[in-house]
Amino acid sequence: MDIHLIFCITYSPPARVSRPLTMDGHRQYFIEALKHHYPETFDEIVAETDHHFRSICAGNNFLTRSRNPLDKRLEFSSYFLALIMTIDVRGETFESIRKICLEIVTSYVSPKNKVHLLLKRLPAKLANTWLANIFIRSFNKRLVQNTNPEGFVARIITDKRETFGLGYGIDILECGICKLFKKHHYEKYASILCEVDAITSRIAGLVLVRMGTIANGATKCDFRFKKISDVVSGKNEC
Repeated sequence: MDIHLIFCITYSPPARVSRPLTMDGHRQYFIEALKHHYPETFDEIVAETDHHFRSICAGNNFLTRSRNPLDKRLEFSSYFLALIMTIDVRGETFESIRKICLEIVTSYVSPKNKVHLLLKRLPAKLANTWLANIFIRSFNKRLVQNTNPEGFVARIITDKRETFGLGYGIDILECGICKLFKKHHYEKYASILCEVDAITSRIAGLVLVRMGTIANGATKCDFRFKKISDVVSGKNEC
């Protein structure tokens, strides 16, 4: 779970007006990768992916009304699922699909300039401050609500003894992405998106410490973090 995404969502009011799911602003990263990997059939693959995406979104109408901030991830994840559907039927191996997906998401989450990098690292610096704690308490109330059976349920951990002194961690108790992929019979690919969390954590200046994920058979996805600076200096050794 991207700690930067979590805090940005926390600071933003929940959407109260329904909007269509369009992938505006995200789709370009998929297009760039597909042009590279499928130069001969690029247009066809994009058209099929868009078709699958519209079909998936038609069954996820709750996303435009959900007050759970983590459900915002499901639009982006739906396009990944649509892409996987498209290239899976073309006989691509799991490893090839994994490579393409991680290439896309790495490009998407990578800071575009120094200011962007500073913004991505700011939430980790704010963790365990009085200001962050106010927002986290409010955020947690929306996370633990199961507003839709197809969405996320989570809880925030603030006990320093359970979070390597950071004062921030999160347990995903029900994963909306796993539910989405299982609904469409592509659950074996859900674990690919779990790998994204280590990438986004590293960009935020953190090391992700995790015992398991729901996609890989655990009962929850436990997110705990250590500051990279603490790991390098030898602090908070297990």
